[in-house]
Amino acid sequence: MSIIELKSAPAIEYAYSVVGKRESEGPIGKKFDFVDKSDKFKMDTWEKAESEMQRIAFDGVLTRSGYNISDIGAIFAGDLLNQCTGSAYGLAGFDAPYFGLYGACSTCAESLILSSLMVDSDKLPRAAAVCSSHNCSAERQFRFPLEYGGQRTPTAQWTVTGAAAFIVGKKSGFHPRITAVLPGTVVDKGITDISNMGAAMAPAAVNTLTQYFNESGEEPEDFDAIITGDLGYEGSKILVDFMKNNGYDISRNHYDCGLIIYDRERQDMHAGGSGCGCSGIVLASHYLEKLKNLDVKRILFMATGAMMSPSSLLQGLSIPGIGHLLKIEMLSK
Repeated sequence: MSIIELKSAPAIEYAYSVVGKRESEGPIGKKFDFVDKSDKFKMDTWEKAESEMQRIAFDGVLTRSGYNISDIGAIFAGDLLNQCTGSAYGLAGFDAPYFGLYGACSTCAESLILSSLMVDSDKLPRAAAVCSSHNCSAERQFRFPLEYGGQRTPTAQWTVTGAAAFIVGKKSGFHPRITAVLPGTVVDKGITDISNMGAAMAPAAVNTLTQYFNESGEEPEDFDAIITGDLGYEGSKILVDFMKNNGYDISRNHYDCGLIIYDRERQDMHAGGSGCGCSGIVLASHYLEKLKNLDVKRILFMATGAMMSPSSLLQGLSIPGIGHLLKIEMLSK
């Protein structure tokens, strides 16, 4: 698919972020809207806690916006749990059309792309994009329960406990605007190591970003920041090296949400953060603020995902990756 230019430049009107203890103790910990240092959000299972995070995030953004639920044309939401149950249960109480998405860690970008396309085409007046991940629910689904006490490898990333919600619409005024999107394609380079998500996702990131620059004629230096979802330390190195081989040096303005969310050394996070909530909460709390303050004016935001499942891992299949990209700009004040 080619780059899709959005003529009406839909606005990211409002955002809201919800996190757990470790996220609140990281470098941008004071920027989040809601923190529960127990990570349980008053629930009795980790899966219920993840659903509650989504409920809090969407209720928070709805309250902040002043909209009624009837003003939201549709909710596009996803998480890491089987059949997107975190989203389905968390958002079941809201009377709005619901689309469950599975883009793994790329879900934030995927939901924002679909929301912006529906708004830009006048199919919906506005839409909500919601995503979440919870460290404890993800670990026992894809790896081992916490009680197992397994050792993490140096390439492993820590699944973020967090949820983010955005409202995309055509509201006038000073808002970050989505001016173009590039949906990604699945890329599988044969990586089978569940503890090296960065290596599995980086080829897809290279594919999407190279296509964007080739097709648009723009260069890395045309942007204040090129932000990837959660390639972490390992994947970020691969991305920068491969992009340089493709003729694009992004080393000076590339930033990764998985490296922003935690202090890798102080918090012992190995290769950084991951999960649907990782790019979601960093965009909602950190980069939207930087855009509104004009610290940055033009960014590329590309969330990447490792599209495996518990079944595919047990069957010994390799891990496909994907990268979805949005161009977000401040057009006027």
